[in-house]
Amino acid sequence: MNPETDNRIILTLDAGGTNFEFSAIQGNKAVVDPIKLPAEAHNLEKCLGNIVLGFSKALEATEGKADAISFAFPGPADYALGIIGNLPNFKAFNDHTPLGPILEDMFNLPVFINNDGNLFAYGEALSGFLPAINQKIGDLGGIKQYQNLIGLTLGTGFGGGIVLNKTLIAGDSSCGAEVHNSLNKFNPDWNAEESISTRAIQRMYAEVANLPFSEVFMPKDITNIALGKMEGDQLAAQESYKQFGEALGSSIANILTLIDGIVVLGGGITAAWNLFSKTMFEEINRKYLHFTGTPNDRLSFKVFNLEDPRQLETFALGKIENLSIPGTTRTIPFDSMPRTGVGISKIGASHAIAMGAYTFALQQLDNQ
Repeated sequence: MNPETDNRIILTLDAGGTNFEFSAIQGNKAVVDPIKLPAEAHNLEKCLGNIVLGFSKALEATEGKADAISFAFPGPADYALGIIGNLPNFKAFNDHTPLGPILEDMFNLPVFINNDGNLFAYGEALSGFLPAINQKIGDLGGIKQYQNLIGLTLGTGFGGGIVLNKTLIAGDSSCGAEVHNSLNKFNPDWNAEESISTRAIQRMYAEVANLPFSEVFMPKDITNIALGKMEGDQLAAQESYKQFGEALGSSIANILTLIDGIVVLGGGITAAWNLFSKTMFEEINRKYLHFTGTPNDRLSFKVFNLEDPRQLETFALGKIENLSIPGTTRTIPFDSMPRTGVGISKIGASHAIAMGAYTFALQQLDNQ
């Protein structure tokens, strides 16, 4: 399976809480113009009606040549069965709704549903960040190649996905990477998302600026305040992103203790990389203390900033040695530097999710 050259057509949906955007993908490229319809997120009948209408229009645009339907939809859900649960931000789904079977019966096509964090990671692993990094390593003269990827989305919430050697980790209960529920460094009574999300940046800005909490200032506004491009409390804005970075770094470090792979970040908040990445990397690479006070490395490998050209070159080259095989004249090249890195999506979260939905459908079709 090569998504770049595959001729199969997959119908897709970008399911936002306000609007739905339908498309069709072939060879990793959209082959129809986007079809937009309101989500009708508070009315199940209208919501389902627009989902059916949108896919009908997309199917018509492909002249009926689609091979499957594949898209991201909010959870909780049993994604393998296509059953959507009670959605806190999508009130139309207030009971267990068999969305996948409904669409299968309606269109007589296989239907694959997953969450956006999983499909973001899958798209980046097979068609985005991971192959690009491996290509860069080779171009710079390195010999190491990476097989595993952790994709994290930073926006309204904190989402994630894990891909191990081209296999998406879905989990036995469709909960393969519930990173938002990891430990919050600053408050043990909260989950990580309370310090890694849009509302977290808003809350921290309000607290440091001694203002009442308000959703008026969005992260983009707080970024502009921090950079001096917009009126407001610049120090509070900068501190908001420092705390955000530290909280994110703590979660990434905890994830990396279990999953040894490249980390790619996506979502709108990545635009503030220069405001939060310093404290993020400081937290990831900081020392732990033994009870006697002796410092120990927090992780078993170094984590590099893949957005820094100098660090990227060091990361790519590693520490290559030619090891002699005793009793022979043969040597083997060996990279003795254990390491990984964190960088930003180059194709954007929305595109990565679409590529993930496409590739996931192809894989599932091949496995049937």
